Amino acid sequence: MSSAVASPLDKAAGFYAAPIGKKAVMAVTGLILFGYVIAHMLGNLQIYSADRQQINHYAAFLHDPGHAAFLWGARVVLLAAVILHIVAATQLWIRNRAARPVRYVKKNDVPTAYAARTMIWSGPIIAAFVVFHVLHLTVGSVLPLRDLGPNQPDVRANVIAGFQNPAVAAAYMVAMLLLCLHLYHGVWSMFQSVGVSHPRYTEWLKGFAAVSALAIAIGNLSIPIAVLTGLLTN
Repeated sequence: MSSAVASPLDKAAGFYAAPIGKKAVMAVTGLILFGYVIAHMLGNLQIYSADRQQINHYAAFLHDPGHAAFLWGARVVLLAAVILHIVAATQLWIRNRAARPVRYVKKNDVPTAYAARTMIWSGPIIAAFVVFHVLHLTVGSVLPLRDLGPNQPDVRANVIAGFQNPAVAAAYMVAMLLLCLHLYHGVWSMFQSVGVSHPRYTEWLKGFAAVSALAIAIGNLSIPIAVLTGLLTN
């Protein structure tokens, strides 16, 4: 009597069906998105360069037809990471709610508790903002966009013009504050999900999560603030 041998796909599905599998998917996709957020911020900070066209040169490099395969490959990976991250997070939330339908009368919060409680609603808000951000600075559906030439968006002018609109700047800043909270808990949870949770490293890992989230928030928030205060102009 022979037993069927599970295929790699069946094993992967079985692993994902368990909570640890979903947490692992969230950790891996979270790491991808964390790396993207850092790279995106560093690209945006080029707007402070002494060469006022530096950020436009960077954008032209990314939009060069010769780099189209790389650009679209990165977009596909990011989109897949976002979808998997949201699906896994939603399924874990539903599972946890079903396992504990009655909330605790009182619970002792850990330092990351507030950030943890905001995860389920900060995530969708950030996702909605990403859609708005793409419509604004990529598609041009929110405000008209300027181009320097074919595949050469005038990113500097478009960013400054966008943040001169108080409503756009406010939406961006609120989203960045939520992103800071999301990253603080998310980066810490990522380490736990991959098994890096030894007491010897706990405080260091929490510190890294806090510092990295705060640094990203400050870097991103500085741009609309600089525009609104007149420090950044065309």
